[in-house]
Amino acid sequence: MTAVEQDATGEPAATSGMGADGPVSPVSLRGDTRREEPTRGERQLGRRAAESRATVPDVELTVAADVSALAGALAKDPGSPPTTAALVRAAALALRRHPRVNGAYRDGAIELYSRINIGVWAGTAVPVILDADAKDMRAIERAIETQAKAADDGSTTAADLAGATFSLYDLGRIGVDGGSVPVPSHQAAALTAGTVRAVPVIRGQAIVPGQEMTLTLTCDHRILDLPRAAAFLTGVQTLLTSPEGLGC
Repeated sequence: MTAVEQDATGEPAATSGMGADGPVSPVSLRGDTRREEPTRGERQLGRRAAESRATVPDVELTVAADVSALAGALAKDPGSPPTTAALVRAAALALRRHPRVNGAYRDGAIELYSRINIGVWAGTAVPVILDADAKDMRAIERAIETQAKAADDGSTTAADLAGATFSLYDLGRIGVDGGSVPVPSHQAAALTAGTVRAVPVIRGQAIVPGQEMTLTLTCDHRILDLPRAAAFLTGVQTLLTSPEGLGC
């Protein structure tokens, strides 16, 4: 009988022994192996995630945002910017009010940045919208479309990926309700937003149909304690709940 033990992942792995046709190895049990090299973007994202997980003491906070009013405002005008643009605008305005989130912990000190540059996830790249707080939603939408096209066709440059002070991941683009990401290097936090989903909400004494989105903030605990992180996250939540301030 072939000896079996647990490998490092907890999966049973065949050790030394003989099968009907000769020695048995773990690799042979998995069938043919095809080797695939990661793309340049995948390598960069993987390297940054590994560095972050190894060096940053992160903490996560999650809230649900009632985006019924936002969804209604965007639906009224077929030419309205998509939800991602609203998320970037809300994050940029909240960063103005909470400047500690627009910084980083480096070499034992806290750095605060004067510009608000938001990296927006676009598949295997996170291109940057410079001075996002100075742009309206239409300008943000145009920047997102341009960068997403460049990411899709592989024409994203190093300059497109440089200078982010904060990062946003709209997971609703891939149909995911929520999640978290590592804090990028030289940033204090990253925000993820899940898909907009239909939920019952209580308004006054009535239960009515509504729409909700999950927001998760992953932050470097060395620069952001829980009250600061929560104040920023609920600030984004408030802007999305009452979107008049976003220019909708």
